Amino acid sequence: MARNAAEPAVLPRAGERGRRRPWIVVFRRYRAPYLFILPFFVVFAVFFLYPIGFSLSLSLHEWSGSGPARFVGLGNYRLLLRDELFWGSMLNATILFLIYVPAMTFLALVLASVLHSRYLRLQGLWRALIFLPNITSMVAAGYVFRLMLDTESGLANRFLSFFGVSPIPWLDDVWWARVSLGLLLVWAWLGWNTVIMLAGLQTIPRELLDAARVDGANAAQIFRRITVPLLRPQILFAVTLSIIGTYSLFTEPFVLTRGGPVQATTTPVYQVFTTTFEYAKVGYGAAMSYVYFAVIVVLTLFQFWALSRERPAGRGR
Repeated sequence: MARNAAEPAVLPRAGERGRRRPWIVVFRRYRAPYLFILPFFVVFAVFFLYPIGFSLSLSLHEWSGSGPARFVGLGNYRLLLRDELFWGSMLNATILFLIYVPAMTFLALVLASVLHSRYLRLQGLWRALIFLPNITSMVAAGYVFRLMLDTESGLANRFLSFFGVSPIPWLDDVWWARVSLGLLLVWAWLGWNTVIMLAGLQTIPRELLDAARVDGANAAQIFRRITVPLLRPQILFAVTLSIIGTYSLFTEPFVLTRGGPVQATTTPVYQVFTTTFEYAKVGYGAAMSYVYFAVIVVLTLFQFWALSRERPAGRGR
């Protein structure tokens, strides 16, 4: 009887110990899998979490990269609100987006429709050729475009001279430099956007398009009234990626225009790079990067909001 009376007092204590330290029991039982994935978390902490925390601390200090850092609190952020160069780079990215993204998105829709046609032969070959620029080195492509668009000896102006067109200052004029950078971006990313649109087209039933043809709709009407509305999620996705990519540009303006002329093609990331490594304002550059990150977050949230407003298929007005 005494042994049975003591058992209820022992069992709760064992249960309490299990509830207090469940992670120890789980780790002991599954220690081998945790040890296998441990290197990933170590690398993730060292090369991702630590740089984020360190850069956040830097944004609150004034530091040139060497010597002691001086704590300034939110001084860098207050100074950033009046920085015409940084906000000018934001404006440059916005203008660049308006120059090339609408044209690239429209061309991607048209090319995807052509590549999806049942009457096109060698579809695999044409798809590979269109996607080829996306896997080409952007540094090499930028230098090739720089040679082609040279005002004095570029192939573009030589070709236009046969038609009596005066040399165009592709890389020496503010607006022409933006157009030139836009041409490079269209060439580089048109194939990627075409693949996104092509994936969306493959989800549209061909019976729907055939029914529209039977009703008398021509190709333009089918494209405008059926294809484009049904590809709305893919278009929003591609445009959102283009927004983020435009504000994140660095290699293209660095190689093609060096951010000029008169900083007309300087993007936010390019400005962060210049401020941090050329002007040695490490703390101020870190503050710039966090403001840029906030802009990207706002744009991403806007994308989620736009997708949530999409009306489900089959629902009435």
